[in-house]
Amino acid sequence: MFKHILIPTDGSELSGMAVSKGVVFAKSIGARITILHVMPEFHQMPYYEGSAFIDGGLEQKFKAEAQTRADGYLAAAKKTADAAGVACDGLAVTHDQAYRAIIETAQGRGCDLVLMASHGRRGLNGLLLGSETSKVLTHAKIPVLVYR
Repeated sequence: MFKHILIPTDGSELSGMAVSKGVVFAKSIGARITILHVMPEFHQMPYYEGSAFIDGGLEQKFKAEAQTRADGYLAAAKKTADAAGVACDGLAVTHDQAYRAIIETAQGRGCDLVLMASHGRRGLNGLLLGSETSKVLTHAKIPVLVYR
């Protein structure tokens, strides 16, 4: 069966429930887990006619806040796993495309299952906002278990 499960989290309530259910599932099959949070890349916006306003402090602040959020999400997930006696690693990566980061992490870490939440966006919202879960389902070479 599955030995190493990747569980991405975005810090949402639904994602937190997927982590909890993933921990229970991992315990029931004797698997270990890796919790992943994908932090966004920093992009400086130009303000007029192609010139850019460069503020080095803004980038540092953005990255520090993203890392603080990631640390909180990963610590909460690790606490849940520890309480259940499930081996757990936490990882935060920076990437513009969360689904690619999820797939690359699963491959790089030797995960044999991705267990992730789906916010269930459909129709125009799903098209405009995109669904990271749908993209992972489409592109992953390993099984994906979706929690809704």
